[in-house]
Amino acid sequence: MANLHQFVPTFEPGAVGNHMVELQRLWRESGRGEAEIFSEHGPARRFDEYGTRKFPARPDDVLVYQMAIGSTVADFVRDRPETLVLNHHNLTPVEFLEQWEPTATWGVQWGHAQLRELAARSSLAVAVSRYNAEQLAEAGYRRVEVAPVLVDLDHFQREVEAEALGALQANKAGGGADWLFVGRLAANKCQHDVVRAFALYRAVYDPNARLHLVGGAPADAYRAALDGVVEALGLRGAVSITGSVSPGALSAYYRAADVFVCLSEHEGFCVPLLEAMQNRVPVVAYAAAAVPETLAGGGLLLASKQPTTVAAAVHRVLSDPAVRDGLVAAGCERLQSFTLARSRQRWLDVLAGLS
Repeated sequence: MANLHQFVPTFEPGAVGNHMVELQRLWRESGRGEAEIFSEHGPARRFDEYGTRKFPARPDDVLVYQMAIGSTVADFVRDRPETLVLNHHNLTPVEFLEQWEPTATWGVQWGHAQLRELAARSSLAVAVSRYNAEQLAEAGYRRVEVAPVLVDLDHFQREVEAEALGALQANKAGGGADWLFVGRLAANKCQHDVVRAFALYRAVYDPNARLHLVGGAPADAYRAALDGVVEALGLRGAVSITGSVSPGALSAYYRAADVFVCLSEHEGFCVPLLEAMQNRVPVVAYAAAAVPETLAGGGLLLASKQPTTVAAAVHRVLSDPAVRDGLVAAGCERLQSFTLARSRQRWLDVLAGLS
């Protein structure tokens, strides 16, 4: 038996933060030992408290570092003597940050350097996708396993903000389809491409359609540019850029959506694809990075994201009930690979040799 303590630069709600909470819960409920979360920022124990009188270390402790950006926390665990596991969530390529988030580029470059440094130090590396596993192999990791992000998809059935859902449903009274994409506003997620495809869709197929872009905006410059695209295409009032929303409101957006459109160029896993499938929303997605692996037949994959191609694909899905129902059924089948019970067992199997 061993304690399993997780370390992360910033502990916050989101795919990584929720994954960490689930991993903590799994380890505790399995009876294998204690599990705490340490970070530099956020509502967790301070990382540098570990190994002090405030939180003594044990020789058989296992430390799990959640890799997504460079941090002093990575240096801290690198220099510790305990068994180290690296959980890789991917690093956004610098080319997507240079124009929009220049201050973040150094963090990503630092992260790439630390990823290589931690290869020799880590007893095990766990990638959340095969796409990420290839990056770990290139960085010099000798033992690499793949285990998905731990996500409790059933919470979408428990938490729905009635007022938000009511407002979205009221907007449907005048007709028109609701497009949805969920993800932080960022150049690699390509919300600007979604807007351009949506503009063509409205012009050719459905003038009453609406687009909801749900997610926080870490880069003011990209948000401003996105607003400019919306304005230039005459879509004010048809496109809502919501910012961060509550879990209940997020669930409402999924419930009201007619199609989930993902044109991202870089994803290490893409949890919102699972969220869409869980809510029986057909998915149309650009086949890039880990998206084909995560979707794997659970939606319609596109080799091109030209506006004409995307608009025509969405129209086919929404105008042909057989196509729509087939994609929904395929999504439900694909989700069976990501049930919380199945993912929890995979993580226990991966970590079994360390405890």
